[in-house]
Formats: sequence, structure tokens, C-alpha cells
Amino acid sequence: MSISASNAKPARALPKGQQTKAAIVDAALALAQQIGLEGLSIGALAEVARMSKSGVFAHFGSREELQISVIREYHHRFEDEVFYPAMQAPRGLPRLRGLFANWMKRTAIELDSGCIYISGAVEFDDRPGPVRDALVQSVQLWHAGMKRAIAQARQEGHLRADVDEDQVLFEIHGLILALHYEARLLHSPGAIGRAEAAFERILANFLAAPALGAAS
Repeated sequence: MSISASNAKPARALPKGQQTKAAIVDAALALAQQIGLEGLSIGALAEVARMSKSGVFAHFGSREELQISVIREYHHRFEDEVFYPAMQAPRGLPRLRGLFANWMKRTAIELDSGCIYISGAVEFDDRPGPVRDALVQSVQLWHAGMKRAIAQARQEGHLRADVDEDQVLFEIHGLILALHYEARLLHSPGAIGRAEAAFERILANFLAAPALGAAS
């Protein structure tokens, strides 16, 4: 449950060390969105953050730890921009629509800056290890939230009783992947509109039939 502004306590300033680390992660995320997680290095980040390599290394210890910190920060921002605002909508179809609308807003921005989930999948899909594990966990958490919204839409009677949440999620996620491919690689005009239209067709395919006598 969110805390109203009137009841919220003033945010405490982070200790200087944590402020520095947060600033480094912020710079690292911006860099990773341009060059990918694999392109991140202590040296490259030190240059961007205008710090010494030893100063950056003191906060992370390894490139792997830096990459994992970037994934976690990206996921935190993704939740704040996409997931939590949609939770204010009523359960069922309104919430599912809110999640997709927020996802599309973020995707529209990332068509220029890049998506860590997508670029990270290309880089680490066949590379077992802690970085891949952190990436997979973040994506699975987001997918679990989407599946809950789909299940709630079924429970509320907005979607058919026989709806397979995994199938609906697969088709919606596929729209986002196709949108990135079409817009970022091919620069296809109107790709965002086509993704939004495809989402409506997916919902139409799974909508529950109106109850008999509802219109009378």
C-alpha cells in the first residue's frame, strides 16, 4: 500500500559512501543502455564518472558485481515506472491495460536509449553465471506480475475462464520484442501503433463472452 504524501516521512540523505555508489550505478546504467552490459568495465565507468579505477573498484570489486548492480537498478526503475503505477487501477482488465500502457511508454523511450532486458538477453542467453541469473530473475519477476494481472482479469470475468496465462503473456511479450526489432533495427514507421493495435487484438481473442441477458 502506498503512503500518502501527507503521511510520508522526509527521506533521509544517504551516507556519502552510498551516495557515491548510487551515482556510479546511475552512470553505469546510462552507459550500459548505450553499449550493453558486456561493454561495461571498471575502466570505462571510471572515465565516464570521472573517478579513479581504484575508487570505482572499491565500491564494486569486480565487473561482474557492477553488472549485477546495474541489472538490479534497472529492475527497480522498471517497477517504479511500469508496475506500481498500474496497481492503482482496478483489478482485472483495467490493471492489465495499465501495465501494458506503462510498458509501452517505457519502451517508446528505450527505442532510443536501449533496453537492458533485451540487450542483456542477447549477450547472456548462452552464458551461465551470476550476471545471467540476475537478469533472468528480474525478467521472471516482471513476468510473474503480468501473469497475476492476467489471472485476475480471468477471475474478474473479463477474460475467458479457459485462458492460459502463459499464452497471453507470451503473445504480449512478443509484441514488445517485435517492436524493438522493428523500431530500433529497421526503423519501421508506425511500429508503436501496430504494437498497440496487436495488443487490442490479443485481448479481443481472449475476452469473455457477454453474459446472456446482459444487454436486455
